[in-house]
Amino acid sequence: MAIVAILLFFFIFLFRHGFFCVDIVRVPVVEGDPVTLNTDVETNQQEDIKWYFNDIRIAEISGDFSDICTDVQCNNGTERFRDRLQLDHQTGSLTITNTRTTDAGLYELKIISSSNISEKTFNVTVFGVSASEQDENPVKEGESVTLGPGLVRQPNEVMRWYYNGILIAEITGDQSEICTDDQCKERFRDRLKLDHQTGSLTITNTRTTDSGLYTLKISSSLHHSNRATSVKSFGVTVTAPDSGLSSAAAAGIAVAVILPLAAAAVAFGVIYYRKHQERREDSRRQHSGQMNQNDALETQEASL
Repeated sequence: MAIVAILLFFFIFLFRHGFFCVDIVRVPVVEGDPVTLNTDVETNQQEDIKWYFNDIRIAEISGDFSDICTDVQCNNGTERFRDRLQLDHQTGSLTITNTRTTDAGLYELKIISSSNISEKTFNVTVFGVSASEQDENPVKEGESVTLGPGLVRQPNEVMRWYYNGILIAEITGDQSEICTDDQCKERFRDRLKLDHQTGSLTITNTRTTDSGLYTLKISSSLHHSNRATSVKSFGVTVTAPDSGLSSAAAAGIAVAVILPLAAAAVAFGVIYYRKHQERREDSRRQHSGQMNQNDALETQEASL
């Protein structure tokens, strides 16, 4: 009994001090998008924060010192995360930019203090999106385009819309948010609309700068360790409108311009021809008169 009591006390001690406090968070991300793994804590200089990817250390914060992914520590000869990891020194959160399918796996967080060790595990899934999997949506500049899952949204679903990896809209329960950051507000100023029944996103008065990849992530609002997530991508191409003239209209305009010019050229030619003929007649008459005068003089001289 004494041994059982000691073991029970030992396990209670471990749980109370966080040695077995391991939380698994499922994190889906579309290839190319950034993803942040949040610690949900504020760090202090007495804590060490270590990040591991598939049991290989990739980042560390210890007091004022921080280290991210040296070739020996985490690239493992492949330079897997070169220049793509960022650490938040206030929270210890880790951001992976320009994600790749090879980044999928388990990311472990260890926060070590003088009194305990807390751990958190993130299961990151990177969805590769090929051109054939994208729902292509061509649209002319100034027109509206609606992107949607084609389903009725369920109350327990959270829908998030991303544009080239930037969150632009979100529906959670009865609440919705559009463009919460300045970059999004500047680009899509008052031009985004959300349908709360379907989760569809409408872009009004489209511009050529709206072209790009729009990603919809749908996840249930169950406990995050059992969260199911689906991802759908939409390619949007906004083209500038042409002159708006049909070939018949263009031909009509050409005829309307060319005919007056042709008529003017013909009239000028006729006038020039007549003037030229008149000058020739005048010259002929002058020459004939001169000849007559010469003949008269010759006749007078012969008679003398």
